[in-house]
Amino acid sequence: MNLAVIGTGYVGLVSGTCFADSGNDVTCVDIDEEKVARLREGEVPIYEPGLEPIFARSIREGRLHFTTEMEQAVAEADIVFLCLPTPPGGDGQADLSAVMSVAGQLGPLLEDYTVIVNKSTVPVGTADRVRRAIAEQASEALFDVVSNPEFLREGAAVDDFMKPERVVIGASSERAAEIMTTLYEPFVRSGNPIITMDPRSSELTKYAANAMLATKITFMNEIANICERVGANVDNVRRGIGTDSRIGKRFLFAGIGYGGSCFPKDVQAIHHTAGEHGYDFKIVDSVMKVNNRQKTSIVRKMEDYFGTDDFSGKTFGMWGLSFKPETDDIREAPALYIAEELVSRGATLIAYDPEAIGTFKQATTGEVLDHTTFVHNQKEALDDINALVICTEWNEFRRPTVDNFADEMKQPVIFDGRNLYDLNRARKAGITYISVGRPEINTPKPEPAE
Repeated sequence: MNLAVIGTGYVGLVSGTCFADSGNDVTCVDIDEEKVARLREGEVPIYEPGLEPIFARSIREGRLHFTTEMEQAVAEADIVFLCLPTPPGGDGQADLSAVMSVAGQLGPLLEDYTVIVNKSTVPVGTADRVRRAIAEQASEALFDVVSNPEFLREGAAVDDFMKPERVVIGASSERAAEIMTTLYEPFVRSGNPIITMDPRSSELTKYAANAMLATKITFMNEIANICERVGANVDNVRRGIGTDSRIGKRFLFAGIGYGGSCFPKDVQAIHHTAGEHGYDFKIVDSVMKVNNRQKTSIVRKMEDYFGTDDFSGKTFGMWGLSFKPETDDIREAPALYIAEELVSRGATLIAYDPEAIGTFKQATTGEVLDHTTFVHNQKEALDDINALVICTEWNEFRRPTVDNFADEMKQPVIFDGRNLYDLNRARKAGITYISVGRPEINTPKPEPAE
């Protein structure tokens, strides 16, 4: 099929590349001329494992194209995907200005029947709004609007797209549903379902899925906080409940909260949608409050350990800046909040991340940048520090045994926001190890500052 993908952000670029790799002819459209020029030269602007080789192959074999001209791309397309940003507004509602701006331009460009697909995460009722905007300048016989939410995990997006657990298609016409089913059939040959439904249910499905996962994460963080108070170990609790098939093993790891481009804004958006319709979504409200508090919970542990909230003269190492491993995305990353809190208390930082140093620098304030040294490997972040703070569970951080810290660090004190290490090994190694929802190891507290 001929596809047009409007928007070359994370979702647009991954979707367009994967569709091209499966044999479709794909034209990706973006208003950023410099970005389009880089894409034409074969430069992938995001870090996503597995994307680069299929991106290069699709360009080489002539199936993936990039342009700033929407007119021709839409005119030649059987399906047009809207992969545009929908950031949260000040009240938490998704900002649809980009989606509606493009929708308003599509009508005059349609020459033959075309399926218009909302791939972006959008509030319930957006498909209707897009349809009305296009219909102002085009016959409704020329198009259908479909909701097709993405379920891509950053760091595993290519696998998620190529081998989806399910494909959700929200269509109000059988013709559009059949075309979308044909497009996705090559990706579900192992038998995973293509689920068709009405557009409003499809739009709500994406928000409901992310709100459920965010709730599961937050629930375990609350359990971890209880564990710290009663002397239990959240790892044991996780194993005890995760074997219950009604609960499952995934998303039960305690830590310093969720971040990223999806969970924070989607939880806010479903909360806002509920409020718009007169419903007080109390669970989601609590999820947001608990997660905001959890992001800096490790700073409170550092204050307890050092006996002061004044970190002047102290230097802390930071391992991990991205919101999760295998991505350079730092949107709503706990590391952003932790760095700001530590610097505001007078600390200086030595920070390392395998991929996210550049994006972190772009997102942080001048004060944090002025008090942070960025290094090129994890060992450099251990030089002459008072403690190490672990914010992201990159695999390479798991490999050093806890015994190494005593050799590498002047003061082997670890505040682990992702529970990477075994408690017994930390105890035997003689390091001070403070994690989330687990007993503190070797923590004779220093005398409180006078």
